[in-house]
Amino acid sequence: MTALLSVKNVEKRFGGFTALGGIDLEIQAGERVGLIGPNGSGKSTLVNCLSGTLRQDGGSVHLAGRRLDGLPAHARTRLGLARSFQLPRPFASLTVAENVRIPLLYTVNARPGGMLDGPGLTARCLELLDLVGLVRVAGKMPTDLTQIEMRKLELARALASEPTLLIADEAMAGLSHGEIDEILALLLRLNRQGITIILIEHIMRAVMQFSDRLVVLVAGRKIADGLPGEVVRNPEVERAYLGE
Repeated sequence: MTALLSVKNVEKRFGGFTALGGIDLEIQAGERVGLIGPNGSGKSTLVNCLSGTLRQDGGSVHLAGRRLDGLPAHARTRLGLARSFQLPRPFASLTVAENVRIPLLYTVNARPGGMLDGPGLTARCLELLDLVGLVRVAGKMPTDLTQIEMRKLELARALASEPTLLIADEAMAGLSHGEIDEILALLLRLNRQGITIILIEHIMRAVMQFSDRLVVLVAGRKIADGLPGEVVRNPEVERAYLGE
């Protein structure tokens, strides 16, 4: 079976510092993969290389059999790879609905045959906002949103590009216990609808509840990849998180 995402020997260096030392990773369509590691382990660097924000120094990345190396971020998004950001940065001068409209215009409508007209764009915006529970604040400005609403808007903007693979980068940071459960339920629902998801998160309760597979990075290396219950008992993982 061809993997939806195939990462082969990806390397990234910043001067003399090796941030990624030959990462191999395959993710099948429909998987829920947790990507964890201590601060500075290379998680964000890997995501930036996958999404096109950074250019890797070695190796290759394929999405659904198509090589992504050298493609800019917007081209990768149009091919089906979307990400949310740890720090939401919506367009402050646009309403919630208008923020969702932007990726519809520049991603969905940029694909062959993807021409949503005015009423179609409005309907799709409201559909996405309803999916994440924000339809009642569609006309508000981002500055009027609560923290969890900002997180939901960030996910809605990523979903607007109609991805096959979604990378959710710390979508629960700073949220309460109940709000974390709300975001978890949303991500699980998206996965059931057919979206493959990579979750980067420091909240282990959330990672363990969400993931059917866990990948661990430490110092730019992948040290574990497997069932969550087995990975967290891996001695090398325990040392990385708890020390000797």
